[in-house]
Amino acid sequence: MQRLRLKADGRIVELRDGQEFPLAPVLAAAPPAIASVVSVAIAPPDAAPPPAVRDLRRRACLTQMEFASRLGVPVETIRNWEQGKRMPRGPARALLAVIAYAPEAVFLALAKS
Repeated sequence: MQRLRLKADGRIVELRDGQEFPLAPVLAAAPPAIASVVSVAIAPPDAAPPPAVRDLRRRACLTQMEFASRLGVPVETIRNWEQGKRMPRGPARALLAVIAYAPEAVFLALAKS
């Protein structure tokens, strides 16, 4: 039986003997119609690039702990975003997009709640 895992960055890997083996070569050998469907399902071409969390935090002159406390998330979440282990999704991604344009307004609004 083949064991597969979907990684946070969208890759699919096979688990064998405690190691991960990427399945990308299999997708490359697939017919073009199937490969295009799989690539759209994993990363839509019109998706906006993820916000650069480290740059946003540094522009605000905050440490990881300060940034995490102002956003109300664990510091590990900020670390994972900055290291590329995870990508912000949904409301967090929207909040970071707003922080890119008006950080002080966002932090002020979050402080009042």
